[in-house]
Formats: sequence, structure tokens, C-alpha cells
Amino acid sequence: MDRTHRIALLGGDGIGPEVIAAGMTVLEAAGSRFGFRLDATELGWSSRRHLEEGAMMPPDAIQVLAGFDAIYLGAVGSPDVPDHETLWGLLLPIRQRFDQYVNLRPVRLLEGVASPLRGVGPGDIDMICVRENSEGEYSGVGGRVHRGMGHEVATQVDVFTRKGVERIVRYAFELAATRRGHVTSVTKSNAGRHAFVFWDEVVEEVAAEHPAVELDHVLVDAAAAFFVTRPERFDVVVGSNLFMDVLTDIGAAIQGGMGFSASANLNPDGGVPAMFEPVHGSAPDITGRGVANPTGAIWAGAMMLDHLGEGEAAAATMAALEAVLAAGVVRTRDAGGAATTEDLAAAVAAAVTG
Repeated sequence: MDRTHRIALLGGDGIGPEVIAAGMTVLEAAGSRFGFRLDATELGWSSRRHLEEGAMMPPDAIQVLAGFDAIYLGAVGSPDVPDHETLWGLLLPIRQRFDQYVNLRPVRLLEGVASPLRGVGPGDIDMICVRENSEGEYSGVGGRVHRGMGHEVATQVDVFTRKGVERIVRYAFELAATRRGHVTSVTKSNAGRHAFVFWDEVVEEVAAEHPAVELDHVLVDAAAAFFVTRPERFDVVVGSNLFMDVLTDIGAAIQGGMGFSASANLNPDGGVPAMFEPVHGSAPDITGRGVANPTGAIWAGAMMLDHLGEGEAAAATMAALEAVLAAGVVRTRDAGGAATTEDLAAAVAAAVTG
């Protein structure tokens, strides 16, 4: 093996370490078949670390992560630590410091997986959601004054920059040009007359550079309804940090459940590690029982391989995952089966190696 990729493992909380271990089983099988090695280092940054040491990550965390080719994250969140502490203590600093401005989430119903939508098959749900990942509603601008008093005030300021909107929208149009040639831009510009009207204007400017790609503007409330009633209308969907956070969870639900959904956090300009993760949370209610669905983690791992230049291995990993799910013999509990997390990982790994 002459190709080695350095991977930072952030298993995180709850079922996170379980699904990342399952994902690594599959990815290492792909490496064995296609002639590369994953040099993986478990960093152990988690809510437990927050409870024991007062922070999710050490002070030099970003410098440490910068030495890796990619980051493979399980889940973050614990009943013992407030959600804003875990999010702002680990996930958002990584996204923002590495300027991972693209959050990419495929929403595709795989063969053998049941959607809760009536009369919908795999060909009806096949979209990619492009979420602006570095600013917007999650910029962290705002504050609170007069705490604990009857006239306490809290402000949360959305931040949209021309650079930020242009680059995420341009990414969406370029992606759509490689697919079915349709972009849906999601805003709430009828109510948000400053930031979202600005977003719409920038989208139109970028659209003019891509005349072969069809553009559709949809308000976020209508988009939420269409995800459920007309998912086939969507190809590439682009929107702000908060709106796409919500819509992609609806997307996960219609593609079979949170356990089936994967995502990538990317800086297409390169020079920094990208981060790959399943979309589900830490699920403390099933932690340690071996029943978590590792599909999202395996799918995210395939996206990571593709990002690392191992396109053939990534395709083989996805083909193996899809073949196992289509066969319907090995299913985790959330998909109506009795297989364990390790059972599904082992079946996919076996399919990868042939």
C-alpha cells in the first residue's frame, strides 16, 4: 500500500463511537481492496471531556486537526451538557475555523429502504441539499442585556455577506450542472426583507452565469411542505444555515429515518481538512445496546473516500451498502430488522471485498 490518509476520529457522544467504529470496519475493507491505508487517530473530544476538563476540545484543537487529511465525526450531544455548549464547543468552531462553508447532504431513498411517504419509491427521492455552513443564522452575533431582570433583552443577528452567498450558490449551480440541471433556492424573502431579499438578488446574479441550469425560488415553509408532498421536484436545493438545517432533517425522515442520512462539511478551496458525519444525534436512549443504524456513518465514510481521491473505493462502498440494504436480510431495528450495528457493518464490509 503506497497511499495513506490521516483521519481524525471524533466519535463524540452516545452512539457516535459505535457508528464510527462500524464505518471504519467498512472503510478499512475498502482500503484493503483498493490499496490504501487509513491512519486513524481517536481524539476523544466529547461531552465527557467537557464534564471532566471544562471544554469539549483542548485549546490547540484546531491546530491538531489541521494536521489531518479529514475528520470523521460520530455525534455530539449529552443530557448532562447544554446543547449550546456542545455545539459551540466542538462542531461550529471546526466548521468556522476551517471555513467549511459547504454542508452537503444527499437525500436519496435507497433500494430496500421504506420511506414513510405513501407511494414513493427510490426514484422519487433523489436530491442533494447544499447548506451554507459558515454564516447566516448561526454566525453567533448577538447578545443579552439586563439578565435576570423583567426587561431582559436578547438579540440574535443573522449575517449574510456577498462573498458567503455567492460562493455557496455558485457551488450549488456547478453541482446541478453535473446532475439534472435544476436548482431550488430556499429563503423567506417575503418576511425577511433585508437579508433574504439580498440572498435572492445574489442568486439571480449567479444564475445568469449558468443559463443551462433551471432556477426555482421557493419560500421555506412551502419547501418544507413540498419535501413531503412532492419530493421528486427537487434536484439541488440551496439555502441558509438554519433553513437547510431544518429541511435536511425532513429529508432524512423521508429517506427512511435519521440513521440513513450522511453529510460532508467542505471547504472546496482546499488546504484544510473536511469533516464527514452521519446526521443523526447521539441517541442516549440506545447507547451501548449495539442497535444503532450505521448507514449514515458508512455513507459519510464513502463521501470521505471520494473527497480523499479514492473515487473507485467510494463507489464500491456505496454499491456494497446499497446491495446489502436492497437484499433486506441484514436490517437494524429502526428499519424493521434485528441486526446489530456490527452485523450491518460486517455485511457491508464483506460486500466491499467481494
